[in-house]
Amino acid sequence: MGASGEGAPTVGMEPGPVPVIGPGEPRRRPDAALVLLGHGSTLNADSSRPVREHASRIRQTGLFAEVATGFWKEQPTFCGCLRQVVSSRVFIVPMFISEGYFTEEVIPRELGMIDGAGQQVRHRRVGHQDLHYCLPVGTHVSMTQLILERARGIVTQFPGASGPPPEPGRTSLYIAGHGTGNNENSRKSVEVQVSEIRRLGIYPEVHGVFMEEDPRIEDCIRSCATRDLVVVPFFMSDGLHSQEDIPVLLGESPGTVASRMRSGQPTWINPTVREGRRVWYTPGIGGDPRMLEVVLERVAEAEAAAA
Repeated sequence: MGASGEGAPTVGMEPGPVPVIGPGEPRRRPDAALVLLGHGSTLNADSSRPVREHASRIRQTGLFAEVATGFWKEQPTFCGCLRQVVSSRVFIVPMFISEGYFTEEVIPRELGMIDGAGQQVRHRRVGHQDLHYCLPVGTHVSMTQLILERARGIVTQFPGASGPPPEPGRTSLYIAGHGTGNNENSRKSVEVQVSEIRRLGIYPEVHGVFMEEDPRIEDCIRSCATRDLVVVPFFMSDGLHSQEDIPVLLGESPGTVASRMRSGQPTWINPTVREGRRVWYTPGIGGDPRMLEVVLERVAEAEAAAA
């Protein structure tokens, strides 16, 4: 069956002003620098936007003496980002979804966070600086709630013209990740979320699907047992993969996606009908303002572990 767009578009950053930090008085660290690391992209400028925006918001709070960023595919690079800061303590937070290829291999190698046996270390003294390598934000316990709120919010915001908004009990939820053969842990964060949301019993079907591993994103619509499904991209940004690649994998034509990108339109219309099913597709979770609280918790964990 052909596709029809029934509602408004979705993919984009969070609208309007947002609270910088949640309730309570966060601890200030005037002797410390915070470095946020992201993937970045030479092909899509939106890839690094959440990391840069989170860094800007944290910088405005004055909680750290310095706040810097580093990227794999953009400037400043992973290996160059530490030259931006001079504080005696440096907390490095990977703005990545999983403990996988980048967080366990690439970043430790680039930053020298490895021991004599080539194993990753979480704390290292370099010159006058204590470097603290934090856990990635995407493995934090709060990710489950963010995914559920993305799924609920998109069908409420864009109910569609062909019927009422779907009830969770009659909807399938798909969590889309990258997946890679480079590191088996790269898909683990998606599988953890699938298991946790299944346990809650909100949706009759909850599945993880991947770009580069089985089960594949492009198969989720034809394998879905319900009329309605929501796909949540478990990515830190609305960049190349979530804005361009996944809409194509879900059945949108590459030409349509490219045309929408050129004209500044979001690349998916909610809901879109594919093969007789209504498909909602949410923004990635990385732009959520509560990520700032997750960053601060990761810093506190690393600080406590090194005490």
